[in-house]
Amino acid sequence: MPDALSQKLGHGFKDQALLKRALTHASADAIVSNERLEFLGDRVLGLIVAEKLHALYPQDAEGALALKFNALARGAACARAAIAAGLAEHVILANSEKSAGGRDKPAILSGVCEAVIAALYLDGGMAAAQAFVERYWADMFDELSHDMRDAKTRLQEWAQARGKDAAAPVYSLKDRAGPDHAPRFVVEAQVTGFDPVRGEGGSKRQAEQDAATRLLQIVAPEEQS
Repeated sequence: MPDALSQKLGHGFKDQALLKRALTHASADAIVSNERLEFLGDRVLGLIVAEKLHALYPQDAEGALALKFNALARGAACARAAIAAGLAEHVILANSEKSAGGRDKPAILSGVCEAVIAALYLDGGMAAAQAFVERYWADMFDELSHDMRDAKTRLQEWAQARGKDAAAPVYSLKDRAGPDHAPRFVVEAQVTGFDPVRGEGGSKRQAEQDAATRLLQIVAPEEQS
């Protein structure tokens, strides 16, 4: 394992084959891939995140903790951590997947990150896995807000609060551009009585959230957290 990656992981592996497996995408080797480790790493990450949230937010009810947990344990968070840890350049991919931009695909980066967490856990115990999560999730923990409802949820609830005659927000896809490995979506959001607003993102869901955020800034600025 390159020294640079070892330093970023914060652990010197006794079993180098375990780390290699964690970095191996199914496109490169469907038999010896990181999918089983990904399964385990997801659970290890979940326990670490849940335990830390339980300690950090003693006054939060279960629902509030669940929203924070989902923000930290979802694929986007894992992909962000993978990029910060420099895992992308070490992912083992088939040539076809490399050509398709596999190193930039959030799903692949998320899976590799979870597999590496599992490898750290198996090779160095919970302390090794926890040290990695503490390091590369630190900013994400700091970014947690009191209100963890996403923009679409807040816009939906704002519309419902206006009364039974108010229509629910409507989202419509206006454009999709870019290659398959890096698409860009444009979505329009509209509520009754206001001009529609457009949002963009790397997925339809992200574009909808962006549009909802922009619309909330107009119709209910007090809902911005």
